[in-house]
Amino acid sequence: MLLGSIEAGGTKFVCAVGNEDYRILDKTKFPTTTPEETLQKTVDYFKQFKDLKAISIASFGPIEIRKNSPKYGYITNTPKPHWKNVDFVGRLKQDFDIPIAWTTDVNGSAYGEYVMATLFNEKINSLVYYTIGTGVGAGAIIDGNFVGDLGHPEMGHVRLKRHPDDLNFKGICPFHGDCLEGLVSGPTFEARTGKKGQDVPLTDHVWDIMA
Repeated sequence: MLLGSIEAGGTKFVCAVGNEDYRILDKTKFPTTTPEETLQKTVDYFKQFKDLKAISIASFGPIEIRKNSPKYGYITNTPKPHWKNVDFVGRLKQDFDIPIAWTTDVNGSAYGEYVMATLFNEKINSLVYYTIGTGVGAGAIIDGNFVGDLGHPEMGHVRLKRHPDDLNFKGICPFHGDCLEGLVSGPTFEARTGKKGQDVPLTDHVWDIMA
């Protein structure tokens, strides 16, 4: 049985096909450009596999995951240019008459960690998975169930105590300014120092501030 999977990130898409034993059989990746171009590349990739039984999507957001909402399957009020109010699931359903699962990128990662732990017989019933990249997000599983399956926990947008040497940085979150994402996501390096994170020396005090 072939199963499709999409990691839809703000920077790149990773598409893969695997089986029920969690083995990846094939995968590809490409930059996240416009919705039209990116989703067409996604459709073209999966069309190569004639016996695909289902597709799962773990997407950047915010996304609408309430199944009773008319905008279920949409990327909603995202700050990413061109992607606001994009019907992601609807676009795929135009070409694939199969079940399509839809959740947040961090939920997808959290569930992957949870499944792998259970495969190796680790006694894990609950976990929280944080990712720090273009944004900051987290997925949480309690007793095998997602936390916030009717909406976003939005753990990347919590307020927190500022470092005393960092009180003048306004943050870059377009919604809250200096929430966790606005202070420590990848693009904050450039906003703070004019350099990308990989180019900032580890001796720079900005690392202490962000840590």
